[in-house]
Amino acid sequence: MRETSDSAGRSPSNVTAISGSGMASGNATAERVLRHLSVEDLSTPAYLINHKFQVEWANDYALKDLFGRENGLPPAIEDSSLFNLLLSSPIARKADGLPELLKFHLTIAKRRASKAFLFLSNPNLDSREAELLGQLYDRVQAVPTHQMTSDAEVNLAARDEPQKWHKLYATFFREGIFFTVAPEEREQESFLTWLSRRDIVIRDLLRVRRPYVTSLAVLVADLQSSMRICAELPPEQYFELINSIWTTMQPYLRKYYATYGKHAGDGMLYYFLPQPDSNYIMNAIQCSFEMRAAMRKVNREWQSRKNWGTTLHLNFGLEQGEEWFGTFEGPTFIEFTALGDTINRASRLSDFSRDGSIWITKSMLSRLSDKERRNIRYGIRQTLANGSEAHIPEMYSRISNMIDPEDPRNHKLLDISTLAATELFDIGVDDDEV
Repeated sequence: MRETSDSAGRSPSNVTAISGSGMASGNATAERVLRHLSVEDLSTPAYLINHKFQVEWANDYALKDLFGRENGLPPAIEDSSLFNLLLSSPIARKADGLPELLKFHLTIAKRRASKAFLFLSNPNLDSREAELLGQLYDRVQAVPTHQMTSDAEVNLAARDEPQKWHKLYATFFREGIFFTVAPEEREQESFLTWLSRRDIVIRDLLRVRRPYVTSLAVLVADLQSSMRICAELPPEQYFELINSIWTTMQPYLRKYYATYGKHAGDGMLYYFLPQPDSNYIMNAIQCSFEMRAAMRKVNREWQSRKNWGTTLHLNFGLEQGEEWFGTFEGPTFIEFTALGDTINRASRLSDFSRDGSIWITKSMLSRLSDKERRNIRYGIRQTLANGSEAHIPEMYSRISNMIDPEDPRNHKLLDISTLAATELFDIGVDDDEV
């Protein structure tokens, strides 16, 4: 690793943050850069990884000059692990700075991934490669969350070749981490100006990222009796209510790594993708419980404000599956979309749910470990002969057994009539976490 200093005497080997303030006001050149530069215009290696450290997109320079894959990335996302691609690359393996290259990525990976996860997600490493990765993992310190981190330059030339020093950058987004190699000195100011504009960069990245098949969990939450509430409230208050609900739920959705998906009307649709440090299915379940608790607060505030008897509920449907996941691009927007029946089943379960209940499919709940499932109280409600209600714990039922199929209001539920599901009542804390 080569240490250099800037004009203020700071070593670039230290992690630094770069924000939008790097753009000089009134700089016409910078403005032209922002208008014309995009990820596809970069003339140096650039690649986007997800939070499981799988490469979702790489430009031609990264494929050719870093990963040594002129035919593109592997078709399956599971075969695109960043460390496997680096350690199997004939170019990276010969580089004098390979350990520093790996250490730079590991300082970022260590924020979220355990050593065991790295080995499990890179099963094709031989013993020597695995030993190197493990040793470097133990040596590095995890970097804190920054908008952008930079490290000292890395020599990517082979040991017997003239040195080729490169400065690497990693920019953090909710959707993933964007790695870039800085261009030559004369272009760096324009490059950093563009890179500091996170809104522009992530829009470009989402447009070029490839769709892939992945396991995911889907959460759909709909406001109960939304049409009646819309009719009762003045338009400006109805919009205020919906915006209040969405704003209230955002911290919990961020906490559990939820990705926004488009949903018709005023409801919510979010995807939970596999994560290195948590179970994506448990993330969806825990998020739904915290959202339901937060909705009770919203309900109290609006009941006090309006002095009305209406109770506001979000009704939840949860399902998991394996689907194609990608983005659709419109003239002014980019949205995440999963193709397949998983979303439809979750949406229908939210239609079936009433009074703020959380319904989940048997298939999804069964994917939890026994230990995880023991902390969840679930089952079926049953009306007894005396009119009282009882909870039958740890039971599932087909939707057709819980609805009147002749009732026109249930016609949209017929396509999930054979689906086995259960209601989630409560969730506890793992004894090991207390």
